[in-house]
Amino acid sequence: MSRINRRALLLHSGSAVIASTIAATALVTEPQHRDREPSRHLLLLIKAHEAAYAAFDKAIHDTGGSSRDHDRASRAEERALLAICAYPAIRKGDRLAKAQYLLKIEARGELDLAEHMRALLRSTM
Repeated sequence: MSRINRRALLLHSGSAVIASTIAATALVTEPQHRDREPSRHLLLLIKAHEAAYAAFDKAIHDTGGSSRDHDRASRAEERALLAICAYPAIRKGDRLAKAQYLLKIEARGELDLAEHMRALLRSTM
């Protein structure tokens, strides 16, 4: 026959409380899976920049295009890149995706405008 006394009951209850507290803390502090994924909004900004960059590249290489077409495509590409720079990446997935994309752009030597740097710095505030 098992003997239940106050000390055994308190010890058992205390362990249960500690275990449940640890489990609850883990649930609260564990990052959500969706936090690790880039947001839909940032992905749309990146896709918009990729499209603007492709249009700019096409305008540059189009033999029938005018300098006005080049300028228009260049401004559209700059605006799209500025939108990414200015995006306030709060979630972990957004920060990672934004940094990886901008490092790729910088490696091509295209993250060179003072506006890019100002937008990046403001996005961190």
